This record gives sequence, structure tokens and C-alpha cells, in this order.
Amino acid sequence: METAQHIEGLSIPVHRSLTQPIMMAGAPRAATILNGTLAAALGLGLQLWPVGLIVWAISQTACVFAAKRDPQFLDVLRRHLRQKSYLS
Repeated sequence: METAQHIEGLSIPVHRSLTQPIMMAGAPRAATILNGTLAAALGLGLQLWPVGLIVWAISQTACVFAAKRDPQFLDVLRRHLRQKSYLS
């Protein structure tokens, strides 16, 4: 029994950009914007610009490493935090 059949005229090309997540600086767009906003709040708002730069560098690096392993790690993290604990 054949499971895969090709019917002429029913293939639709899908551009790769429609299936890949949107990245900025190697991390998901939302994480990059959050990192930049937090660093700007520390650097400009609290006048702690060295701390803001350090926080930005560490958090952006962590997000890039996580995105290399799973590009949709933020969605997985949000879903994980929303789930109730099974054994509690």
C-alpha cells in the first residue's frame, strides 16, 4: 500500500521564511527586545550603564545559545510555565 502519492498540480511551494522563526541578533525577536529594554532601563533609568551592558551581554548570549538548540525556546518556556505541576 502506497502512503505517499504525488498528484500532478497539487504541490505548493512554500518559502523558507514562512516556516522559520523571526530572529534578531541570533535570538528570538521578543527576547532581544526584552533584553534591550531591560538593559536600557538599567543603563539610562537607574544610571547604572555598566550593569546594563553586562546584563544585556549575559542575557543575549544565553538567548543565542538557547536559540541554537531550539529556535522556539521562548514558546516552549511559556507553555512550560503555564502548565500545572503533576505531582504537587
